[in-house]
Amino acid sequence: MERLLRATARAEAQHFWFRGFRYFVTPLLRQATAGVARPRLLDCGCGTGNNLELLSTFGRAYGFDLAAVGLELGRAAGRTRVARATVAAIPFPGNTFDVVTSFDVLYSLEEPIELAAIGEMYRVTRPGGHILINVAAMESLRGDHSALSREVRRYSRRSLARLVEHTGFSIVRITYTNAILFLPMAISRRIQRWRGLAAEEDAVREITVPSPPVNLVLAAALRLESLWVRLLDNPFGSSVLCLARKPASPGTRTASAPAFGDPPNATAFRPVRTTRCSRSRPRSHLCPAHQPG
Repeated sequence: MERLLRATARAEAQHFWFRGFRYFVTPLLRQATAGVARPRLLDCGCGTGNNLELLSTFGRAYGFDLAAVGLELGRAAGRTRVARATVAAIPFPGNTFDVVTSFDVLYSLEEPIELAAIGEMYRVTRPGGHILINVAAMESLRGDHSALSREVRRYSRRSLARLVEHTGFSIVRITYTNAILFLPMAISRRIQRWRGLAAEEDAVREITVPSPPVNLVLAAALRLESLWVRLLDNPFGSSVLCLARKPASPGTRTASAPAFGDPPNATAFRPVRTTRCSRSRPRSHLCPAHQPG
């Protein structure tokens, strides 16, 4: 996991997949925060905290992850609003955040922890607030990266919608992304499954930044796709992106929510004791470092 996080820290600023990911999520973040005064955002499973820089352009952003190495890398880069915690027991009061995100985390969780995580996301989202989730999609795209990210499952649009709606959220938008790269990915991953998936330590090459010309062309292709996805849903792709809303109720904040400008909970900025299930299967709570889906 340490090798993975360090490789991610090197790649996430320039790699075409991470750049494309930001192209896809930015319009939905803008939609989720529209009309909200001084929004608060929480990234669940933030890895190195790189996405907090994007979230911070929309409001006051916090993040947490169970992987100490990722948090150390984030703090070394100047990201201070990060905490060590598990997605199954988010260390913040209920009804605190206007937007709660989970980027490429849920697919690495065993089912009981997956359900606990989405339930916790619901708890900390304020009434009328939003969640934004990105996960790996389509079982036919399982490949070497699956070993790298310790993938438990890949989602369809229907299975992710079912999970989100069962928790109590209402779907605002759900679509596949990275469709423009689907064919070459499908071919390469079919070959990877045929010859046997690589070991985790060998699969780090999956997030190596390509040569500048190739990286630029692929990033431009995803930029183009992000423009049409603003209007149309993709019928396939390597990721599923979902924006959903928690039902509104009288009052926008509860008494447990702190004043703006203060950390939502002091315990969030101290190491959080892991649950029994996280000790028995620690990898299930780790952010898989936002792996290319």
